[in-house]
Amino acid sequence: MNTEVRFHRNLVFATLDSLKLIFNEQKQADKVLKQTLKRDKRWGSRDRGFIAETTYDIVRWQRLYAKAADVKAPYSREDLFRLFAVWAVHKGHSLPNWPQLEGTPVRRIRGKFDELKNERVYRESIPDWLDAMGLDQLGGQWEEEIKALNQQADVVLRTNTLKTNKNKLKDALEDAEIRTQSKKIAADALVLEERTNVFSLPIFKDGWFEVQDISSQQVAPLLDVKPGMRVVDACAGAGGKTLHLAALMENKGQIIATDIYDFKLAELKRRARRAGAHNIETRLIDSPKVIKKLYGKADRVLIDAPCSGLGVLKRNPDSKWKLSPEFMEEVQELQADILSRYSRIVKPGGKLVYATCSILPAENQLQIEKFLASEAGADFKKVEDKTLWPSKTGFDGFYMCLLTKSN
Repeated sequence: MNTEVRFHRNLVFATLDSLKLIFNEQKQADKVLKQTLKRDKRWGSRDRGFIAETTYDIVRWQRLYAKAADVKAPYSREDLFRLFAVWAVHKGHSLPNWPQLEGTPVRRIRGKFDELKNERVYRESIPDWLDAMGLDQLGGQWEEEIKALNQQADVVLRTNTLKTNKNKLKDALEDAEIRTQSKKIAADALVLEERTNVFSLPIFKDGWFEVQDISSQQVAPLLDVKPGMRVVDACAGAGGKTLHLAALMENKGQIIATDIYDFKLAELKRRARRAGAHNIETRLIDSPKVIKKLYGKADRVLIDAPCSGLGVLKRNPDSKWKLSPEFMEEVQELQADILSRYSRIVKPGGKLVYATCSILPAENQLQIEKFLASEAGADFKKVEDKTLWPSKTGFDGFYMCLLTKSN
């Protein structure tokens, strides 16, 4: 079916420029798009939406489209036009009458798609090694999960209960003509019915909400924090879960947010100011002493460990082209090391949550089993763990495990 979409050259060219940086120079898709979308002040939300969605779509399906277009990375300008043509044909759009797209073999491309959908590595557009690893660790379930991870992610908000409540936030969004739905699985979550840029809203600037997936919103509550506690968020990053912890603690007590990257902690401070979260102190891990000083001092510890990010491919589709088997091995060693060292921060009688945004047992259950069998894990007991499967929830893939330390 042909749908009449009018393609504007400047938008298509901006898309191809973005793809060149992502594919040929291995730049991060979200950062590239942030820059691209600033290029022309006259672009409206529909124009920007076209660039972002088309770019992400071609990134997500790169392997399938490149095979159908018969091109290989690094891509020339001509190759990028061919990728765009293949994308348009796949979407059922009529190609514009431009010299760069002349002679596109539309029927042959359609035939190629029919042929390629019989092989999962093309159908789901993934590297061979990743497909083999997923199949090895998840068996028949891998098929469902990788399919779910190729869907576009929903935009989910977490109500900042330090400033407002979910009903007030829902009403304020409704006033801005943004419709949302609640979900039982996360108390403060609102899911947008349609994608829209929420960052320009005055209520965002006033700290009423954060953008945070429903799966990610289930990590902080598992830690069972109470106002007045001392809590360490050991791999805090830019602080999505730190801010959630601050809200759950009603700004009372102390949260020490540590990370090895200064720029992430700077972003966390900025977000904390906007959210009105006053009980957060950031500490840069610039030597092993920073962690050692905290040994035995915290009621609660969150280890949101570095991981493959396989569970969040919906929102970071470019990462499947950047991952490698070597990285997977390195990150698993790092996870084991962090779990072994940072678990010592927990006081006797305290609690620890280990979490990743991955769905692979090697990064999750197997790490916990190894930890509990080690000397470092001797005082810990597993209370509960859960894997949130994208195929079942429709949201990001996550793993979380709650451990308690004996008195």
